Amino acid sequence: MERVDDLQDEKASGWRQRAVSRSLSAVRTRAERRVQRLLDAAFELIDERGTSEFTIQDVVERSKQSLRGFYQYFDGKDELLFALLEESIRESVEDIRESVEPESEPLKRLRAFTIRLHEWCGPLGTQQKRGAHNRLPLSEFSLQLAIRDPERVAAVMAPISRMLVELLDAAVAADALRATDTRRAALLIQQTVMYSWLMNRLAGKTGVQVTAEDAWEFCLHGLGG
Repeated sequence: MERVDDLQDEKASGWRQRAVSRSLSAVRTRAERRVQRLLDAAFELIDERGTSEFTIQDVVERSKQSLRGFYQYFDGKDELLFALLEESIRESVEDIRESVEPESEPLKRLRAFTIRLHEWCGPLGTQQKRGAHNRLPLSEFSLQLAIRDPERVAAVMAPISRMLVELLDAAVAADALRATDTRRAALLIQQTVMYSWLMNRLAGKTGVQVTAEDAWEFCLHGLGG
């Protein structure tokens, strides 16, 4: 008799667990949709204005949600901006990987990475692919946020850094270039490629503009390729 009661308890328990699981899953799905609407609204504002100078109220009104709803998911605007950066990094990594994969030679793979990263860091208004929106360049986004929380920005940028180190390791192993410390080399490449836009802006229309190919050639020869 006790065994029958135990089985009945197990069945009841299993039913409750499944019911709770379904309920939590539905809540999670609704929350994900609401968060995505906030992100999309913020990206749309960036598309229109070419800057992240918008207010939380702007995002709330564009997403057709409440201010209270916004603060359920984000502590403030900085938290939203970090979410936008993370979303941009996720899409950029997928896009860069798609550019690299067709190439089989280590240097060509490294070149594809460098060119594509440079495009993701180009100024707004250029025609390069930049995910679902013409969002702020990764370089400008990360520079703004690094002033507030450099460690978090470094963590968000980690997928790009890891991919670059892997490509450098493969090129060194194939004797296609020289680098005694690929992590340091990766840091130098990222700095050169991602932030050349700043010098381009300072140089203005009459100055020399650093292109993606310029950045690649400089990095290649700097590594003895």
